[in-house]
Amino acid sequence: MCSAALGLLVLTGCEGGDLYGVTSPDWISEKIDSIENAKKQNQEEEVLQGMEEDVYTVGATDFSTGWWAAFSKYYVIPDGKKFHLQFNLNINPEAKNTYKNFAMILSNDFDRGAADYKEYGAIRFDNQPSGNSEWGDYIDRSCVESTLTFNTDTDAGVDKLGGKVTITIDRTDPATFSVTMSNGTVVKTYKQKTPLANLNPDEANTKMRIFLVPEGSYINVLAANIEPIGGYTSALDKNPISMTLENVPDEVVKGTSLEDAMANVSATVQFEEGVSKVVPAAELLFSAIPDMDKVGEKNLIVIYNKTFKGENAATPIVAYGTFRVVNEIASIEVKELPIRDYYTFYESEATKGMDNRVLAFDPTGMVVEATYSDGTKEVINNSKLAFSPIPARVGDHKVTISTANGKSAEVDVTVGKSKATQVSITPSILGAEDNSSGWWSMHTNDVKVPAGETYVAKFTNYSSLAGNWNNFVVVLRKADLAEYAVVRADNFGWGAGYDGNSELALSGGQADWGAWLAAMNGAKVEVYVTNCNNGTADVQAIMHGTDGVDYIQYYLGISTVDPDDFGFAFTVDGCHMVFE
Repeated sequence: MCSAALGLLVLTGCEGGDLYGVTSPDWISEKIDSIENAKKQNQEEEVLQGMEEDVYTVGATDFSTGWWAAFSKYYVIPDGKKFHLQFNLNINPEAKNTYKNFAMILSNDFDRGAADYKEYGAIRFDNQPSGNSEWGDYIDRSCVESTLTFNTDTDAGVDKLGGKVTITIDRTDPATFSVTMSNGTVVKTYKQKTPLANLNPDEANTKMRIFLVPEGSYINVLAANIEPIGGYTSALDKNPISMTLENVPDEVVKGTSLEDAMANVSATVQFEEGVSKVVPAAELLFSAIPDMDKVGEKNLIVIYNKTFKGENAATPIVAYGTFRVVNEIASIEVKELPIRDYYTFYESEATKGMDNRVLAFDPTGMVVEATYSDGTKEVINNSKLAFSPIPARVGDHKVTISTANGKSAEVDVTVGKSKATQVSITPSILGAEDNSSGWWSMHTNDVKVPAGETYVAKFTNYSSLAGNWNNFVVVLRKADLAEYAVVRADNFGWGAGYDGNSELALSGGQADWGAWLAAMNGAKVEVYVTNCNNGTADVQAIMHGTDGVDYIQYYLGISTVDPDDFGFAFTVDGCHMVFE
């Protein structure tokens, strides 16, 4: 009996054995499932061939990198080849949005910005069918599958995308094209059952390129099986070659120590093999000539003496800067008033009831003089001053102008509410009526909006429904077509007045993007564009969906606007518009 019992224990401890059945206790069934899953994973996991070390970092390690601000090397993939790239994806623990990971951009065989550069599109690691997790004229979103799907870009779970990621691009089958992204936990695939188009002007050149773009994350590249443009980067230690200083103050108040004055300075250090990293002030050595005891301009000398791995470098590197030591400001006085002191706003159904809505102060033309502790006087650059926000309420308001040390003065402004004037848009139909018109392929006429005015365009929007972006797009620009910003129907935009604009107020999108998109094909739309006469513009949209629901979007405080040279136009992307 003992022998039989021992034999049974041996059998029940054999992973992969057939003794357990579906009627076994739960923990046994779970064990069987885990064994089977492990078997499948081991069978499916591909052994990567020809991998070479390629060690470098893409993006700021403090997670501050914005969209389209940092790029990996170019990897050129010939037709008939299979490409592998491995890297560690570092996700910000504080990230609140699913898109704070990376996108892989697929393009033809040209550098970004080149005249012949064209993109197939982009595939992000997160998967959000109702959002913008893939885009591009040559990306078919129906070919995407993922083991992790988000309903909105604020769902929890972006942390699951971090870790060691492997990208495989398979061009070995001339009739198909496929991409796999996997970190062992999340697997996202793109399997196109048609050959990849050739976007190169020379038909004989069938190469494509990919590069990675992080957003709010950073990438530590590890290895690839195709040598990138510029060559591989080894993991061997590297000596510093040069550095560029950031955040050197223009002025330092007399009596401030050099250490305190330079506490926010950082340096981007370039190492051998094209590797770079950002170094904080604590790792830099500062010196000022002449010393800090007297008012006047100083020459800043900054020294860094570490290798890429933090060892002492054989030859330290040096960078230079300048700053001024100044007396402390005792008071300020406005000597000349700003040229514009009457601002406007428009209240549509999209912004009705916003109690906290504010307008920005426009200091153009204003002259502020500072009196220093030694009695000397000097005009202060307006960029060194802070201004209190102005409530979007009709009436007179005081704006407080402040220095860094808390000295202040006031100016008066008046706020009024503008009325909306409907404008005619030409052509009356923009875009092919089968919604086949590609991105930026055609525009309406430009409508100039005078300072302080609001113009409204009314139209019926039609969409291919392929993606949220396949709806109307508003372009804000000057008469010479220089752009202030571009904003889409789906609460997304870019441009000088949009990117990095901390004062920009956005409506935040829809609670249910899927319902919104379905209701946009045939939606009746009103777009209000306001020239606020303070160097900013507002865009508000009310979309009466085909489902009987009214949807809204707004972009308040688009900056860099010249009130005397401001207008707007519409463009298309897989959609068309019929204007009233």
